Amino acid sequence: MPKPRSSQVSLIDTAYYHCVSRCVRRAFLCGTDKYSGTSYEHRRAWVEDKVLWLSSVFAIGICAYAVMSNHVHLVLCVDKDKAMSWSDKQVVGRWHRLHRGTLLSQKFMRNELLSESEWISLKETIAVYRQRLYDISWLMASLSEPIARQANKEDGCTGRFWEGRFKSQALLDDAAVLSCMAYVDLNPIRAKMAKTPETSAHTSIQKRTEAIQQNKRQPHKLLPFVGNPRQDMPQGIAFSLQDYCELVDTTGRIIRADKAGAIDSAHSPILSRLGLCEEQWLTLTTEFEQHFCYAAGAEQMMQAFKTHTHRKRIGGMRQAKRLLS
Repeated sequence: MPKPRSSQVSLIDTAYYHCVSRCVRRAFLCGTDKYSGTSYEHRRAWVEDKVLWLSSVFAIGICAYAVMSNHVHLVLCVDKDKAMSWSDKQVVGRWHRLHRGTLLSQKFMRNELLSESEWISLKETIAVYRQRLYDISWLMASLSEPIARQANKEDGCTGRFWEGRFKSQALLDDAAVLSCMAYVDLNPIRAKMAKTPETSAHTSIQKRTEAIQQNKRQPHKLLPFVGNPRQDMPQGIAFSLQDYCELVDTTGRIIRADKAGAIDSAHSPILSRLGLCEEQWLTLTTEFEQHFCYAAGAEQMMQAFKTHTHRKRIGGMRQAKRLLS
């Protein structure tokens, strides 16, 4: 039975979440339908552009993404403090980029005079908008609904395009975040859609490697890597971008059915900081979704998440002991 979203998202425990939206039945998001021969490859750009645009509207950073044939992976970082710091004008302005809003919110943005009762009503509306702008469910709906309408229009049909609910996994520590990001970035390689991370079209790892090749700092629409933990740490992922890209590249080379392989010892420091051995890392980056359901992290983090989300039990505890200890 589906769990309410409130029992899957706990900002007390983590700001990071892995979300997956899948198409219904044999509906194709992208790629080529081997039965009809129809190519839907152009739809990848629809999804990627929408994901990156939404990152400029919501107080939710995009850590990683991969647009596959019939599903989309996202690793998200919720920044509630950022949303709470926005002025009322900024909140309404951002919401109006998504929806028309109300007559009162439109009057507010035109700087028209509001009565006291109108202002009280508007304040309540703004509070709702602010909460939605750091809500994962609203971001996922803002991604899936326009894509579904566009795809149905192109296919000349109506009806459901996506499965009813997206899958959400809480990523409770650095090891879970980094391994899940690598799992997402390496999806096209495992699916034999690409041979290297930098040629994996419509993925975050391609965006990040392009930025490195062009001597840019980092893609501004993706949550940045900000280096090792330190005082006055900026918002971002607490590792080096170069270390992460090299680690993903090396991992991608050994994800082969005919090669057990081991990660080059030159890349072990980042794994040491994550508290993982090479075998744990390889398992996580190839089988992440198989081992965890609603949350992933070290055992004590999983126990805290279970308490905060009022669960009697939580799947993946054995895997947490084995893979993220």
